[in-house]
Amino acid sequence: MDRVALAEFLRHRREALRPEDLGLPEGARRRAAGLRREEVAALAGMSTDYYTRLEQQRGPRPSEQMLASLARALRLTKDERDYLFQTAGHAVPASVPAATHVAPALLRVLDRLSDTPALILSNLGETLVQNELAGALFGDKSHYTGLARSEIYRWFTDPAERLCYPEEDRDRHSRAQVANLRAAYGAMGARSRAGELVRALQKASPEFAALWERHEVVRRFEDHKTLLHPELGAIEVDCQVLFTEDQSQMLLVLTAPPRTEGHEKLRLLAALGRERFADAGGPGTGGPERGRESRGVPSRRP
Repeated sequence: MDRVALAEFLRHRREALRPEDLGLPEGARRRAAGLRREEVAALAGMSTDYYTRLEQQRGPRPSEQMLASLARALRLTKDERDYLFQTAGHAVPASVPAATHVAPALLRVLDRLSDTPALILSNLGETLVQNELAGALFGDKSHYTGLARSEIYRWFTDPAERLCYPEEDRDRHSRAQVANLRAAYGAMGARSRAGELVRALQKASPEFAALWERHEVVRRFEDHKTLLHPELGAIEVDCQVLFTEDQSQMLLVLTAPPRTEGHEKLRLLAALGRERFADAGGPGTGGPERGRESRGVPSRRP
């Protein structure tokens, strides 16, 4: 671990960012350029004291998980992320298409979407980042590990995953999940993480095994669907997808036309989120803020 290089790199990257780069209000007048240390710490889901010690060359070596959170918080490019890992004494993360390093271009768009549910997914259906409204709609996806990080895997192995869709629409969604995985499998190969996911699902789910034999392939760019919320009931939304150039990650945005019931329910969803945030006592209580590390963004209540 090169403490000097790590500290200087973190400081320079922090000072190069502006609150508006992340969709944050500028707030009170700042004495120095860039983000404050406490803002970077909040973005990365760590304590301000821990981050401060890193910049002061006296902190312990960060874990790979913590470095990945810092890379997202500081909006690092892939090369900058690799340098961060190297200075911290870790091997550079493997360059696989479903890497958990979120594309900075997609993050910049997500930072500006505070009034509608939006999330960034890998091509294996892993939630990499989600905004507050997506969390209110789908729940926090940060606690999953292993194969269960993939919504495709959960769809075929965890019955609770299907509760957010009407029963009559579940067969269509099953086919779509398998067709999306088939596209990722074709791009990544049989020995990739996509191949591992396919082999596990073939053993775990007869439904998946049967659908896999259809050889359907599709990448969805748009869709119209009905989602079920435990408090608001059915919510009709339009889904739009923006892919990275290599199609390894996608930004999913859910909207509803103005003056429709779906639009009003999304507004109610935002209000419910604000109420829960207030009931939890706001930042620093260990409540809603715990999902920060998975999102790579601060808690933003519309």
